[in-house]
Amino acid sequence: MRKLYIFDMGGVVSRNTNVIPLIAEHLNMDERSIHAIAGGDFRELMTGNISVEEFWKRFCWRTGRKVEKDLLEHFFHPTPDQKVRELVERIKSFARVVVGTNTIEPHYRIHLKNGDYDVFDAVYASHLMGLAKPDASFYTHILEREGCLPDAAVFIDDMKVNVEAARKLGIEAYLFEGAERLARDLGVEIEKF
Repeated sequence: MRKLYIFDMGGVVSRNTNVIPLIAEHLNMDERSIHAIAGGDFRELMTGNISVEEFWKRFCWRTGRKVEKDLLEHFFHPTPDQKVRELVERIKSFARVVVGTNTIEPHYRIHLKNGDYDVFDAVYASHLMGLAKPDASFYTHILEREGCLPDAAVFIDDMKVNVEAARKLGIEAYLFEGAERLARDLGVEIEKF
C-alpha cells in the first residue's frame, strides 16, 4: 500500500497557470523569445535564488523594454480542477497527500490566498526548498521530510520529464492526462462528469 501521494499543482490540481502566452502577447513578443531571454532566470526564480524584482530587472536589461509591473503575478489567475480535488480528498482517506510544485513566490502567494493548498497535508514549493523538478534532490527532499521510501510513494505531474525523473528514483509516477484517467490508474473512485 502506498503511503504518500505527491501531486504537482499547475496543470494537475490547477488550470490556467501558464502565464507565458499572456505575457508574450502583452509585450508583443513570441513565447520562444521569452523562454530564450528569461529561461535561466526563471529557473533561478523557481528555486528562490533571485527575487521577482531581479527577474524583471534582468529581463528589461536584456530586452531594452520597460516592464511597469510584475506580469508573472498580473496574469496569474489559476482555477482549481474540482475532479482532481475530489480525487485528493478520496486518497486522503487512506494515505498522506502533498503538493510538490515548481513555483514562484507570487504564484505561491496567490494559491495560498485562494485556499488552493488547503486540501493537502503539506506543500513543498520549489522557491522555498531551493530545489526544482526534475532534479532528483527535489524528490528526495520530499521523501526525507515525509519519512517515506521511494517505493511507498506515488507522484503525479503533467510534464513527462518530471515523471521520468521520479521513476528513476523508484517512485511510482503517472503522467497526468485528466482526473478520470488518473483515478482509473490509481484505482480510486470519483464521480463521473
